Amino acid sequence: MAVLWQDKKRILGMPISFTKYILESDRLILQEGFFKTVENEIMLYRIQDITLLRTLSQKLFGVGTVELVSSDKTHPVLRLNNIKDARNVKRLLCENVEKERALRRVGAHEFIGDEIGEMQEEIPE
Repeated sequence: MAVLWQDKKRILGMPISFTKYILESDRLILQEGFFKTVENEIMLYRIQDITLLRTLSQKLFGVGTVELVSSDKTHPVLRLNNIKDARNVKRLLCENVEKERALRRVGAHEFIGDEIGEMQEEIPE
């Protein structure tokens, strides 16, 4: 797969951490660690919501956090912390999530319920 974007978690605006994010056309890969590296991935069609978060200090250092809510079991909420050009990364993710959903013919399902995961009973017509 071709890499569409990659970055490291930044500390004071510099990529000196051991957390790496890689976006491919169909998945987002998270690599963490130095002595022991753990790699997780989320298929893009599983992503349900994308939010951009930027604190004042992040704005000063030119970084931001993109928060992803997905149906993935290991990372239901994944934050791409302190990444450069976060607004364009969010846009790129949105575009590729929609492409993957269309390709796989998967729709975003929203449920109304009293609690998360609890569906309300359907009313017959």
